[in-house]
Amino acid sequence: MKESKKGIGLKYAWAGLITTLKYERNVRIHLFAAIIVLIISLLLKINRFEWLFIILAISLVLISELINSVIERLIDYLKPERNIHAKEIKDISAGVVLLATFTAVIIGIIILLPKIVKLL
Repeated sequence: MKESKKGIGLKYAWAGLITTLKYERNVRIHLFAAIIVLIISLLLKINRFEWLFIILAISLVLISELINSVIERLIDYLKPERNIHAKEIKDISAGVVLLATFTAVIIGIIILLPKIVKLL
């Protein structure tokens, strides 16, 4: 019985990622920014240690964006009517994404900006 269920979780996880990319504009924006950063990082030939921070920063933003999407959908499902507490929950969740994004930008500046300046 276990053999037939192998990979089902992965199937649902991919479906969730596809759904998020399809319906969440901010996830697409952050993914686009991540691709640009990855390309720049490749061109600047950053070292392994720097790659770790870039990948962690990108992951932090995308994961927080996915969690924010879940929270927003859950609140909309549980409280479809306007509610101050629902708004506050959504605002706090968006604040998490903002903080993750600021952190990622700072990491990007620390790692990439000196290399870009050196090229100029």
